Amino acid sequence: MTTIILTQYSGSILGPIAKVLGWIMNWIYLFLANVFGIENIGITIIVLTILIYMCMLPLTIKQQKFSKLQQTMQPEIRAIQEKYKGRRDQESQMAMNEETQALYAKYGISPTGTCLPLLLQMPVFLALYRVIYNVPAYVSSVKTAFDGIVDGIIHTAGFQGIMEKFLESLNLTQQIKADFNSTDLTAVKNFIVDSIYKMPTSGWKTLSESFPNLQEVIHSTKDQLNHMNAFLGLNISDSPVTIISNSMKEHAYLFVLLAFLIPVASYASQMMNIKLMPQADSDPDNPMAKQMKTMNYTMPLISVGICFTVPVGLGIYWIFSSLTRCVQQYFVNKHIQNLDLDEVIAKNVEKRKKKLEKMGINENQIRNAAKLSTKSNVQLSTTMSKAERDNKIEKAYEYRKTANPNSLTAKANLVKDFNERNNK
Repeated sequence: MTTIILTQYSGSILGPIAKVLGWIMNWIYLFLANVFGIENIGITIIVLTILIYMCMLPLTIKQQKFSKLQQTMQPEIRAIQEKYKGRRDQESQMAMNEETQALYAKYGISPTGTCLPLLLQMPVFLALYRVIYNVPAYVSSVKTAFDGIVDGIIHTAGFQGIMEKFLESLNLTQQIKADFNSTDLTAVKNFIVDSIYKMPTSGWKTLSESFPNLQEVIHSTKDQLNHMNAFLGLNISDSPVTIISNSMKEHAYLFVLLAFLIPVASYASQMMNIKLMPQADSDPDNPMAKQMKTMNYTMPLISVGICFTVPVGLGIYWIFSSLTRCVQQYFVNKHIQNLDLDEVIAKNVEKRKKKLEKMGINENQIRNAAKLSTKSNVQLSTTMSKAERDNKIEKAYEYRKTANPNSLTAKANLVKDFNERNNK
């Protein structure tokens, strides 16, 4: 079975998101072209990035409010933890959980209040990867630019064998699983577009040598695509690693430098964003606090490695998303500083109360149910001997203490803590 890279991504989750992002990108591209005469995918990605984060601004403000309230809560949370310090019995643990939940209810917030923005950003990033990797499949103007050269190649005698040798000479046979002998003409056209779109800059010379009778259309298509698909002279569909490798062979050292600058700029912009984030006061002797501080510096470094291997277009998105967050964060910090926390808490409590009422639940029912649950567990615990109860509690404590730090749950909690820490 053949693979048509040009076909839009069909995943059940990322596929629809990619289609929406592709539709928006195509609309932005046409708007910039018709109104300002700008026909460039790199500029389109920048505008798309700003638009995405402007749409997410209300969530960002909500997240920052939560973080500010959580920071205000910290003395009370520490007081509860200190109250039950060293008490591992079931009754004490349940009482501590009940008091903690009551504290969150007092402030009208949820312990998972900072998760939503992170959950939204990741699928958007992954779906955008699909769009940028297959730009002609989503941006109609880019695909149209290939019409002349595709028609010329198809009407060249023996083009199937020529195209196969062309891919082999550029080491693209593994990347593009093309069947130029397919009876599906649309599929063949898609294979040709994929082959040209994914080839390195040096491929234009090879293509001209492979189809000498198409010199004029090849040069015009190259100029048009360079105008559309280049950002600072770099092809946005190529990864920095690919650009560096090909540019070193051609002694194009300026492009090597520009390709290096994409991951470096990504790292610098993320560090700038972290510095602007209000950091919560933390106990320097707390191992978790130390770990979070370490992650603040290691996560941007990890992103540098990723940025070297993904298309330049994603690097552009990463850079300008961080810069957009920096600008947003500056103004959000000003807004949060002027908040009346008492008023915010009162509104949160009222919203929580109305939400529970819509569900047919009142706060007294919740408190009574919690007390009843605690009482039932206490009665259950009295049916065991003290030795049996202490033994079970000790085993449960040891299990939690020695839990595998590489487990999926531990990693998920670590990411959540990292996100909350950076937004406090």
